[in-house]
Amino acid sequence: MSTVAVTRLVEAPVVDVWRVFTNLPQRCEWLSTVTRVEMLTSGAFAAGTVWRETRTMADGDEVTEEFRVGECVAPERFVVASPGIGADYRMTYTFEPVVEGRHRGATMVTVVQDGAPTAPAGRFLALVFGGLAARTVEGALRRDLDDLAAAA
Repeated sequence: MSTVAVTRLVEAPVVDVWRVFTNLPQRCEWLSTVTRVEMLTSGAFAAGTVWRETRTMADGDEVTEEFRVGECVAPERFVVASPGIGADYRMTYTFEPVVEGRHRGATMVTVVQDGAPTAPAGRFLALVFGGLAARTVEGALRRDLDDLAAAA
């Protein structure tokens, strides 16, 4: 299992950051790599929400992944899981208000992604490309949080 964690200060209140991040149909408008979102459940963002998201990768290829919210404590934290090709992963997002200092009123957003290979090919790739894969994931998570900061 590999773990990647990224934290970013967003100069907006927690409720605003949460609203932008969890408005799934609007993700294409603010996430620079997301080209399509397909909602598979209806209703407000909560545990049980499922959607498919199509992203353009660095090499220009598109990949579509399905996400399921497993835990949700609005507007503080949620956990999503996604079965991958040869690996499953889950991401835990936390939204913490900054209560003092020069960034008071802002939000500290942290995402922790845990991944585990599920097939022999996934285990082999994790062994061979482990560090490179972690750096690639970290870069993608940083870009998403930068996009979030710009949108919020």
